[in-house]
Amino acid sequence: MDTLSYKTISANKATVNKQWVLVDAEGQALGRLASKVAKLLRGKHKPNFTPHVDCGDNVIVINAEKISLSGNKWNDKTYIRHTGYPGGQRSLTATELFGKDPARVVEKSVKGMLPKNKLGASLFRNLNVVVGPTHTHEAQKPKTINLNEFK
Repeated sequence: MDTLSYKTISANKATVNKQWVLVDAEGQALGRLASKVAKLLRGKHKPNFTPHVDCGDNVIVINAEKISLSGNKWNDKTYIRHTGYPGGQRSLTATELFGKDPARVVEKSVKGMLPKNKLGASLFRNLNVVVGPTHTHEAQKPKTINLNEFK
């Protein structure tokens, strides 16, 4: 008797095929860029997606200094941190953080869209954000993805 097998295939470290992906941030809105990059890092675009396994791709984001924010977000959006001491709350606007390091604006946005656990921390290590058009990962031969065509 020939029957169909309906077994659910669950990915693990041995069966996952990770690729290197290159994303150009030029002219992209920050939030939309970050959500698509987070989806690539997580692996949700793959048919063998498994929630508890790092099955996403390694992502390189270039031209981080050319992102855009809509409305008054450059002045109104604040990034808050705490030093650990009483009264130690510090904040920066998006313009101030962008002036210090444009890559950190993209990194913070993507990190906020990843899981808040050990898996999210390991997924975040697969992200490389670069200011400018050149990166140091040419040896990995990354595949360029157009985010306007990516769902």
